[in-house]
Amino acid sequence: MFNVLREDVEVVFEQDPAARSYFEVILTYSGLHAIWSHRLAHALFKRKFFFLARAISQISRFFTGIEIHPGAKIGRRFFIDHGMGVVIGETCEIGDNVIIFQGVTLGGTGKEKGKRHPTLKDNVLVATGAKVLGSITIEENSKIGAGSVVLRDVPPNSTVVGIPGKIVIKDGVRIKHDLNHNNLPDPVSDKFTELEKQIEQLQQEINKLKARSE
Repeated sequence: MFNVLREDVEVVFEQDPAARSYFEVILTYSGLHAIWSHRLAHALFKRKFFFLARAISQISRFFTGIEIHPGAKIGRRFFIDHGMGVVIGETCEIGDNVIIFQGVTLGGTGKEKGKRHPTLKDNVLVATGAKVLGSITIEENSKIGAGSVVLRDVPPNSTVVGIPGKIVIKDGVRIKHDLNHNNLPDPVSDKFTELEKQIEQLQQEINKLKARSE
């Protein structure tokens, strides 16, 4: 346990260039506080002290702005950068060396029972504001872009961006989607464009019928 706690501190220095001293990290980093609180709450949760585990997680949420359900399984060297607004659901499973940023949601898609939250394998990075929803798996060494909404499994060594999330890089090779962060897909706009084309076609048909009747 002490080795795990020490690793939680060391990974902060590896991932955050602003970290200056152990004293500063241990006392002021809310992401570290949330992880340590979760490790205690999870240990109680596994021993069926459900109320006490949930109480600890809620107290941690109040002070850190990070909500981690005590049932979530989190591996070693987990790093939350800043962290405000992070939500991690009950049946989440997170591997080793995973990094997530502020505003990330690892949530469900409804009221289904059983495994309903994502699984993040080792070395996954989830950027600011991304939403990973449902019982899906993000495989090893994959990255989720800022603001993305991921609803399907992601293969290893992939980069996913957009709404809904699309794979733009896999195994170091760029996949052509014409997809840039400043030009993310907009399904609502696409549907309006499709409807406009249909209306234009109908208008042409009406004009032809009018011409024939005249």
